[in-house]
Amino acid sequence: MTSGDKGKGAKPETLHQYPTNEVIRIEHLVKVFRSKNKTVTAVNDVSFSVGRGEIFGLLGPNGAGKSTLIRILTTLLTPTSGTAFLDIYEITKQPEKVRSIIGVCPQNSTLDVELTAYDNLDFYGKLVDVPQSILDKRIWKLLEMTGLSDRAHMKVGTFSGGMRRKLEIVRAFIHRPLILFLDEPTIGLDPEARHEVWQQIEDLNREKTTIILTTHYMDEAEKLCNRIAFIDKGRLIALDTLDNLKKMVPEGDLIRIGLDATDDRILPIIRSNPLINSAEIINGTLTLSAKDGSRVLPSLVTVFEDYSLPMNSISIHSPSLEDIFIYLTGTGLDNNSNESARPESGRKRP
Repeated sequence: MTSGDKGKGAKPETLHQYPTNEVIRIEHLVKVFRSKNKTVTAVNDVSFSVGRGEIFGLLGPNGAGKSTLIRILTTLLTPTSGTAFLDIYEITKQPEKVRSIIGVCPQNSTLDVELTAYDNLDFYGKLVDVPQSILDKRIWKLLEMTGLSDRAHMKVGTFSGGMRRKLEIVRAFIHRPLILFLDEPTIGLDPEARHEVWQQIEDLNREKTTIILTTHYMDEAEKLCNRIAFIDKGRLIALDTLDNLKKMVPEGDLIRIGLDATDDRILPIIRSNPLINSAEIINGTLTLSAKDGSRVLPSLVTVFEDYSLPMNSISIHSPSLEDIFIYLTGTGLDNNSNESARPESGRKRP
């Protein structure tokens, strides 16, 4: 695991195992941009692997290095040093082979709005050498997957933002790539359209496609990703499953229990539980932090029953991805981010 300088509140990053069935292997990648007056290290000694069939999330604020890393992996940029393999192909020595096994859906739309949905897929299919003998069947299957079969011969300029995004994602999938890169796939979409795109991503993943997802949206990463990597200031600062990342925050889960009556004798008993970090009763509400809230609750219920204290409300707040990132770096994922990247209904904060 790489190490890096972290801001206030940062702790040693989580360790991770390299997948045994890796489809991407990144080894000490560095990308430095130089000008007459300035040198910027956009990617700083990054190493990790992605397992075959994963939905893998890359999270970090704008300027963290996510896009530069993706551009290197998709052969649009040459690294300053280090290397990466996609399947068996090295990115600098076999770029054409790499491009043959990947699909890319960029953040900004590249659909031709004057062409129909069918013609957009047909044009791109020919561009990536899908055999003519199967191209038509493939186009119709993808249109069916997006629910756009009845709009196949309508100009894309008449489509909603969600419809265009779904079309653009399957266009990147038309040649059945081994790896699909999705850059902010739901940016600017309304909640309903976002959920439709999430379903589409899961459907594509069931086709045994590895998906690399960059996103600003915490709920999106939590919903879709098997593992999540945090990138900050060009460095990989943490990589693990969501559950393991949450365990990095020592305060753990925050539990609030409303009580109709209180008894001073219960606090010492509750605090004696080794899974509980702290516990206070203020204005009839027991507030405590615990390493594993779901495991703590049964013992709390037993205490209240023993002392005949009825509960009127219970809530558990697990650390969000934002909480984890702040713990690691001392700053939020919104730091220097574009406000337009928020969903129309606002970001969900678990």
